[in-house]
Amino acid sequence: MPTPPPVTPQVDYSESTFAITGGTGSFGQTVAMRLLELGAKEVRILSRDEAKQDAMRHAIADPRLRYFLGDVRQSQSLAHAFSGADVVFHAAALKQVPSCEVFPEQALQTNVLGSENVILQAQAQSVRKVVFLSTDKAVAPVNAMGMTKALMEKLVQAYARRLGANGPVLCCVRYGNVLYSRGSVVPLFLERIQQRRPLPVTVPEMTRFLLPLPQAVGLVELALQVAQTGDLLVRKSPAASLATLTTAIQGLFRVELLIEHIGIRPGEKIHETLASAEELSRAIDLGDHLRIPMLGSAPPHSGAGAFMPGQEFTSANAKQLDVAQTQAMLRAIPQLAQALSC
Repeated sequence: MPTPPPVTPQVDYSESTFAITGGTGSFGQTVAMRLLELGAKEVRILSRDEAKQDAMRHAIADPRLRYFLGDVRQSQSLAHAFSGADVVFHAAALKQVPSCEVFPEQALQTNVLGSENVILQAQAQSVRKVVFLSTDKAVAPVNAMGMTKALMEKLVQAYARRLGANGPVLCCVRYGNVLYSRGSVVPLFLERIQQRRPLPVTVPEMTRFLLPLPQAVGLVELALQVAQTGDLLVRKSPAASLATLTTAIQGLFRVELLIEHIGIRPGEKIHETLASAEELSRAIDLGDHLRIPMLGSAPPHSGAGAFMPGQEFTSANAKQLDVAQTQAMLRAIPQLAQALSC
């Protein structure tokens, strides 16, 4: 029988130094502010965009923030940022589906080989824990972005098995669409509404998981505290159709714009999947979340009792938000709240 992985001790924020790859992105900035609120000793931001670093430096004035210019494709960049760090959040990625479809080799370099660099440098620098950000598109992937994220997850589990107690705790979190993240549909809709232009919709019945950014940060906080090496954590997110989302956002702004039906794009699915049937068969129910141990690290569980045997957790069988519930979620987004008040 395989040796159970060691239980991860609780993280003392005031005694810990954190590094965030892709730290100037939507997630990176939000988690950085959260870590500072929790009393982190130091938070290091690694990214390749000096303009975004400069903007973040002016927006968040805190001496505990340090900035490192570099790329996950280059191990030396990671060595400097990870030296003396206790925890790493790996958020750097190429995540735009259309771009990755055109340049899959670039997605491979960043999402897979860059992630392996993170693992190797985390081990070399004696980092205690690394949390990798994944996506629902990694389950039964049909696009290059999802395929590279799926391979990233496999890398994490392979190294978790290979390194065991001799390496850092390596774990993944997987989630769907983070509301108002850079390049997502809600900022696009807001821009079109402000310009009074038609809203582009692929397929009205297409469904997507919706996750507010604070809940995405909460998911990685949970992983930080409870995940064992090789674990995958998933939030039980609700979903909505594009028809519901477009109706909800237009209702908030009291407009009725034309809908431009653009059709499904290369690499897209009608419905996304957050956990496969095989993963659900060994999932441990944590209430709002699922903890999925890697194969062979724990006995099977039946904690995902809301799902029938053989069923997947998809955006079609998840809790479906109606227009009012979707509007409530949208109102909580600071950028939309500001636009609504103007």
